[in-house]
Amino acid sequence: MTYGNLLARRWRVTAGVSPDGTAFPVFVHTIEHADGRTCLVRQRFSESMLRPGGTISGPTLMALADCAMYVVLLSAIGPVGLAVTTNLNINFLRKGAPGEDVLAAAKLLKLGKRLAVGEVNLLSGTSPDPIAHVTVTYSIPIA
Repeated sequence: MTYGNLLARRWRVTAGVSPDGTAFPVFVHTIEHADGRTCLVRQRFSESMLRPGGTISGPTLMALADCAMYVVLLSAIGPVGLAVTTNLNINFLRKGAPGEDVLAAAKLLKLGKRLAVGEVNLLSGTSPDPIAHVTVTYSIPIA
């Protein structure tokens, strides 16, 4: 079984606890596909994703995009725990569909020895038009 296939199983990011004892929200991401070049990650809709007015919050979208980039990177290079985000740029394009899951379609643009660059399109509902476009750079530690 390749590492990409292993990643394609359900991945749940559980709640963390801060030093003051309060819990962070639980985000459930499902890896639909990961092949070393592309991946598709789904975040199930939750009311906790929304800002006032029903807009999906920016931090929710940024976290999903970063998660998708991490998935596609690890599906390409294997389990490298210290690969970290060095840059993330997001352009919010339109409001997401209310009550719908958000999909992150990530693609590696360049994979070098020390840096990986990718792009993520965030999609909502059945529309093929992205709600946000993200570029992400990851630093890969020396093996």
